[in-house]
Amino acid sequence: MAAGFVVNDTGVDTLTIEDALKHYFGYESFRPLQREIAEAALAGSDVLALLPTGGGKSLCYQLPALLQPGLTLVISPLIALMKDQVDALTANGIAATYLNSSIGGEVAAERLAALDRGEYKLLYVAPERALMPGFLASLARWNVQRLAIDEAHCVSEWGHDFRPEYRRLAALRRQYPHLPAIALTATATDRVRDDIERFLELRDPQRFVASFNRPNLRYSVFEKREASAQLLAWCKARSNESGIVYVQSRNSAEDLAARLTASGIQARPYHAGLAPRERARNQELFIRDEIRVICATIAFGMGIDKPNVRYVVHYDVPKTIEGYYQETGRAGRDGLPSECALFFSGGDAAKQRHFIRQIEDDREREQAERLLREMLGLASTPHCRRAHVLQYFGEPVETLECGNCDNCLQPPERIDGTIAAQKLLSCVYRIRSRGFSTGEQHVIDVLTGRETEKVVAWGHTDLSTFGIGTEFSRDAWQAFISELLRMGCLEKDPERRTLVLTEEGLRALKEQRPFEFAKPRVVARAKSKRGKGAAIAATPLDERAFEALRGVRKRLADEQGVPPYVVFSDATLREMAAQKPDSLTALRSISGVGDVKLERYGDIFLRALREVVD
Repeated sequence: MAAGFVVNDTGVDTLTIEDALKHYFGYESFRPLQREIAEAALAGSDVLALLPTGGGKSLCYQLPALLQPGLTLVISPLIALMKDQVDALTANGIAATYLNSSIGGEVAAERLAALDRGEYKLLYVAPERALMPGFLASLARWNVQRLAIDEAHCVSEWGHDFRPEYRRLAALRRQYPHLPAIALTATATDRVRDDIERFLELRDPQRFVASFNRPNLRYSVFEKREASAQLLAWCKARSNESGIVYVQSRNSAEDLAARLTASGIQARPYHAGLAPRERARNQELFIRDEIRVICATIAFGMGIDKPNVRYVVHYDVPKTIEGYYQETGRAGRDGLPSECALFFSGGDAAKQRHFIRQIEDDREREQAERLLREMLGLASTPHCRRAHVLQYFGEPVETLECGNCDNCLQPPERIDGTIAAQKLLSCVYRIRSRGFSTGEQHVIDVLTGRETEKVVAWGHTDLSTFGIGTEFSRDAWQAFISELLRMGCLEKDPERRTLVLTEEGLRALKEQRPFEFAKPRVVARAKSKRGKGAAIAATPLDERAFEALRGVRKRLADEQGVPPYVVFSDATLREMAAQKPDSLTALRSISGVGDVKLERYGDIFLRALREVVD
């Protein structure tokens, strides 16, 4: 059978791969490498596919599953992902199901019986279930034709989300050596890619690596000052949009969600300390557009298919570029312009270094230090952030100016910080030499000549550094401290919050080392204009029509108990609102309107559009 054609399960008809794309998913064209990956899978090859989040990885195995008889077994790490995927497939008229601990025994028995009857095209399971002896034996009678392993980077300890159970999937390959496999991930360095091929025992795989570039995402870094107020300003400027706020601690997730809700922006926390039912409920509220913001630890997000997340904020600096890229990738999955903001301070960097030093295993500690250095380099670079990310993943960069990150849109002002650094390091040294441990504000008080109660009581008005820094504002000194913390010249005791001069800082002071600082940015309180790099711009539309269609979509989604995007994505609704189709034929030309959805929803949305036009 030629790749791209299928004899369906009844043996009656054939479909081209293009026909299937439009019929089931409503798309006229493929995203980069989707077609090539699907055709390689159809030809029976093992495949390693690296596509960015939002690049349409799932379709690469879903189309082959539809274009050939038999069952495709999908290994997925999260229960939420399975349910979302199956809901979306079912809405498109595709027979799919999942087996996991969230379903009762009676439902599981029904699904197993249906699998025995060959009624499904795709089955989603977690890796642990896939390796159960009873389950492995069942695969033989279910006519499994292909294995799809999602989030395949989980197999590598060099990745950002290592899961040992993924390595055991090689046992499944050995028991069913005839099954071709497709391994998919959104982030993987060369070393991780090699691990995926080795540990999943891919046989002479075809490797497809799409660009890691997400041109619709804008990357920005802001100096972290009064962070909760900054976050509130950011979210208020985007009050009608969905966003994810990533934090390091459970307490931060709880506190920020409460502050946002009190200010009128409905938010919920998400972290491993919540009861499973509450955690699932908060996630469901977010996915169904009942709340605007989820404040979460990194426990949230892998596999979340919500396509209309318009922004991702990192309230604390991530530990790795891989993690940062993966988490920012949850914004703008529908291709519409979205924003990624990192609130950054040198204090955060110092805190991460402190935690890393507690790691006892030398190899693990060195790896964590290397990954953090890479991340801090991205946070502090004065150059194009997009180019920095792409080069980290080994992707050639055509231009060092993307036009859609803060450094390209507004190149940072650089100042000679040599004298400021010497004054600051010297002040910390002299305060410590008097036997005192002080925080940032006390050091700034001494430099700017403020005779506070503590400065006077401790005799710090007598220091040679008292009042030598009046040429800079307190905010400027705060920014300089942040830079020197990031560079490792200063450290902050995480418990007492006091500044310490490091050996590196002492060397810099003695050598009179030159320093250059970037003028810090603060969070803008309103949306900025899109840069030239926002290649996938929002379609001009009638906002009234768009809101009317969103209301219809929400009502239908609630009636069916599914997230709104399962009915139609924002991108599809925007195109409807802009073009205002007046017939089923015209509606079918809208991207994302497949034949099943056209039959199910077509008249309803046409009626809503007519009411707006009239």
